[in-house]
Amino acid sequence: MIELLKGFPANVIALSATGELTKEDYEKVVAPAVQRAIDQHDTVRLYYQIGPQFRGMELGAMWADTKVGMGHFLKWERIAVITDIEWIKVSVMAFGILMPAQVKVYPTAEAEAARQWISAT
Repeated sequence: MIELLKGFPANVIALSATGELTKEDYEKVVAPAVQRAIDQHDTVRLYYQIGPQFRGMELGAMWADTKVGMGHFLKWERIAVITDIEWIKVSVMAFGILMPAQVKVYPTAEAEAARQWISAT
């Protein structure tokens, strides 16, 4: 499941992922939130918190994630991924070098630092 987090600037899409992610999570939560932010801002930022209860993604969710990310490839300014899950950290860093955005991975204990970085002007 993906939930929107509150308390971030309007140009930041803030998400929390737990359990198993589905295509519907992206269609009903992520894609509309990204589109709203892009409609209002030239570039947007992503704060993506993936907790220890995260169990994985359905194949449809993986495809939807790729479509959202790549569909707005040049609109991303900063991406902060907050997780203690090692394979996610490695994956984000590997793909992050291909992104035009600044990409940082933070351990869960440093979530506040990630929040400050993603919100900084």
